[in-house]
Amino acid sequence: MDKSVPDLATALEGITDGMVVMIGGFGGSGAPIELIHALIDRFKATGSPKNLTLVNNNAGNGRIGIAAMIDAGMVAKMICSFPRSVDPRAFTERYLKGEIGLELVPQGTLAERIRAAGAGIPAFYTPSSFGTELAEGKPVAEFDGKSYVQERWLKADVAILKAELADRMGNLTFRKAARNFSPLMAAAARLTIVQARSVVEPGEIDPEQVVTPGIFVDRVLEVADAQQEEALMRAGVAYDG
Repeated sequence: MDKSVPDLATALEGITDGMVVMIGGFGGSGAPIELIHALIDRFKATGSPKNLTLVNNNAGNGRIGIAAMIDAGMVAKMICSFPRSVDPRAFTERYLKGEIGLELVPQGTLAERIRAAGAGIPAFYTPSSFGTELAEGKPVAEFDGKSYVQERWLKADVAILKAELADRMGNLTFRKAARNFSPLMAAAARLTIVQARSVVEPGEIDPEQVVTPGIFVDRVLEVADAQQEEALMRAGVAYDG
């Protein structure tokens, strides 16, 4: 099945108000900037999508990418590990005004919640957060004399990711640390949208090198010269559509 699409707008079709959207990236590493900015463009033109819940390692930097989505008023809630990173002003400003919600999740727990959703595991136990405010209201059980907190899977309506190579059937490779959460998110979302540096023909990627099989991917788009979050920040870019 050919999963390649011709442009950013087509890739993002079907994302609507109130959805849970996972976005790949660890800071700027693996962040799908072009897809994010195209979604902002759609919001500016149509007023949708809005009231989104975003799942990411952090809550955006500067005035680009996820931070630009927050600035635009598209985001109702962040689920992340690090709401304060290099330049978190977009999130911080709205959070202090009570205009955006936050669910803080330890990083390993965040990754495992996403992985559990992809594996069909509704809950698991972890020692992380035991005895802290993050564990309040959650079931606790003892195993071998140690207390563990129950955490639920974390599913998404959509995952927006960045890959190094893709073929037209959706098989993916990633570039070094840019892999981060992306393979987990691809499995945890009902709709997975990927921008890749290059989209090649089936068979051109060595099967032994495939990280995410095409069964987890719905749309792929070639973005040969993708922008890098850190470079945009150094240039002082503020994306507003």
